[in-house]
Amino acid sequence: MARKKLHRPIAAMAKKIREYRALKNRPRESQRFSLDYETMRRPLTQKRLPVRAWEDARNENRLFALLCRLPRFGLGRTVTRKSWLWAHDEPCYWVVTKVKADYTAENMDHGRAWGYLTFRGKTEEKVREIDKVMYHDWRLVPKHEEEAFKKFTPVPEETIRYLPYPPLLRAMILAQWQKEGKPITEEPMIDLKKGTASPSQGAKKKAIGTPV
Repeated sequence: MARKKLHRPIAAMAKKIREYRALKNRPRESQRFSLDYETMRRPLTQKRLPVRAWEDARNENRLFALLCRLPRFGLGRTVTRKSWLWAHDEPCYWVVTKVKADYTAENMDHGRAWGYLTFRGKTEEKVREIDKVMYHDWRLVPKHEEEAFKKFTPVPEETIRYLPYPPLLRAMILAQWQKEGKPITEEPMIDLKKGTASPSQGAKKKAIGTPV
């Protein structure tokens, strides 16, 4: 018979105290992501940034390095990333709606932020936390350029309906059609919506088998 587990209130309280102390003593984001720009190392972990990131670390800004200079920490302002500007023609940006700054940081240039994300011209309906705020590639969109920056005319996406069969499967289908005496007047294609063998082959074959 299994031994009944005893309730140990003192041990449970001691566990909660240890968890609270570990949570209280954990390094803040300003300590975790602080950077020595001369050695390109993080003082807390002594980890060195990749060489490819040195130029951006010296010339670009983290998100809160931009927001801490603005009134009300830039609530309502539009921010984007250099990597988005290089990779996509469609507008990609965040509209900041909420900011929680780390007031223990020397210049209050660390913290968390939330907002609406527009990625490649498509805006999300729900507010969510802005990720990668510590990356050195954030840029602030000037107010007089926000309207032109957000302007976007969506291009209708081309939907592919039919695809050709692989060579071996195509040969098998043509051989089956020839065996059944069907005239081969068109190329067998995969209908992505219906899964039929060709545009004119709408009726599906019944499965041949032994009824159970």
